[in-house]
Amino acid sequence: MKIRCFPELDTLTIALAERDSSRSQAINDNMIVDFDAQGRPVRVTLEHDSEISDSSAIETLLPIPSALQPA
Repeated sequence: MKIRCFPELDTLTIALAERDSSRSQAINDNMIVDFDAQGRPVRVTLEHDSEISDSSAIETLLPIPSALQPA
């Protein structure tokens, strides 16, 4: 998964997979979802990000590998 911010365009994209997009669907005025040929989402684009987001920070929460989890 790749998250990219384009401040000059006020846009944020979240690439969910490295597959090609075959169609796009506008969910509302700010969100577009791209789908592959099988109908699976591959990318989400948020336009007017500064109007949607509460913060300019992006936080990621990754799973803890089992070897590092407390006993």
